[in-house]
Amino acid sequence: MYEDKVKQLGFEVPQLAAPVANYAPSVVEDGWIYISGQLPMVDGKLAYSGKVGQDLDLEQGYAAAQVCALNCLGAIKQALGSLDRIERIVKISGFVNSAPDFTDQPKVVNGASDLLGKVFGSCGVHARSAVGVAALPLGACCEVELIAKIKA
Repeated sequence: MYEDKVKQLGFEVPQLAAPVANYAPSVVEDGWIYISGQLPMVDGKLAYSGKVGQDLDLEQGYAAAQVCALNCLGAIKQALGSLDRIERIVKISGFVNSAPDFTDQPKVVNGASDLLGKVFGSCGVHARSAVGVAALPLGACCEVELIAKIKA
């Protein structure tokens, strides 16, 4: 169902890239799944790098956050076998590598939020943070982490 929705939107749930440091891509605990921060990686390579508002514009940042959300879905599928096991997306945290005067972090992270809403409908409406940072791993322009409730 949810994976079909991803395809209808013109995307694929990607294979998860290998972690770039010493951490687990996901942890499943007591009916919850916690997805580690996902970078805008496509086919194992960083697709968007630099500072939003300096090296990248808002639209590129939005697209990068969308890729991060797709990678979160890839982590869910890797851990649970299917996106259909998700009851609700509860919270995402978005980090935006921002130029000093850039203040549209929420609009960048909308790339992730909008995608999750389209895929999961009302079950994709979530709490969130959108934070500007000075740098991210590998020089990525954004990173998104996710917490979701698993169906009982």
